Amino acid sequence: MNIFISAIGTDSGKSVVSAIFTEALNADYWKPIQAGFPTDTETVHKLLPTPKEKLKEAYLLKFPMSPHASARKEGVQVELNSIKIPPHTKANLVIEGAGGLMVPLNDEDCVIDIVEKLNLPLVLVSNTYLGSINHSLLSIKEIQRRGLNLLGIVFNGERNEDTESIILKHAQVPCLLKVPQLDEVSTTVIKDLANQLNQTLSQHLNAVIHE
Repeated sequence: MNIFISAIGTDSGKSVVSAIFTEALNADYWKPIQAGFPTDTETVHKLLPTPKEKLKEAYLLKFPMSPHASARKEGVQVELNSIKIPPHTKANLVIEGAGGLMVPLNDEDCVIDIVEKLNLPLVLVSNTYLGSINHSLLSIKEIQRRGLNLLGIVFNGERNEDTESIILKHAQVPCLLKVPQLDEVSTTVIKDLANQLNQTLSQHLNAVIHE
C-alpha cells in the first residue's frame, strides 16, 4: 500500500508523521521533491527505529522555498510526468509532500496533482493555531472536489477539541492519530506513536469489515 502524507501548511509536522507511518506500516519512505537542506529524507531516517533504504528524490532543489521558486532559481523545470514511484520499491511506501497541497511545483501543477496523478490515498496532517480551521477545511474541500481518497486526519501538537471536531465533521473521515506537543522526537517516541497508530488502523479496519 502506498500512502501520501500532506498537511494544511508548511512545518505542520509531515516528516514526524511520515516517520510514524513508515514504522507502523513497515514501509519505505520517499520524498519526491525536496527544496532546501537538511533534507526531510535525512530527518526521517534519523527518526526511524527500523533502518530502511534511502530512496532518491525525483527533484533535489537547493533553496528552502516553494519548489517552483527554488527550481526557477536553479534553472530547473519540475515536470509532473517525471515524478514516478521508484520502480524497485516492493514494500509499502510512505510518500511525503512538500508544504501544503496547493504548493506549486511549476506554473501549472501543485503538490495535490502528484496525489491525483499517482492515484494515491491521502493522509492530512492538521495543527491547532489561529486560522488552522480555515486552512484545514480549504484543503479538505479541494480533496473532496477532486474525488481523492482521504484516509484520515492526523492532529499534531496542542489539543483543541472544538477545532478537531469541526475539522472531522467536514472531512467525514476518522482521526487516525493525535501526536502530542513534543519537546523532543526520538526513535522511542516514533515507535510508541507507531504502535498507537497500528491500534487505530486495526480498529478502523474492523469497523469497515463489520459495517
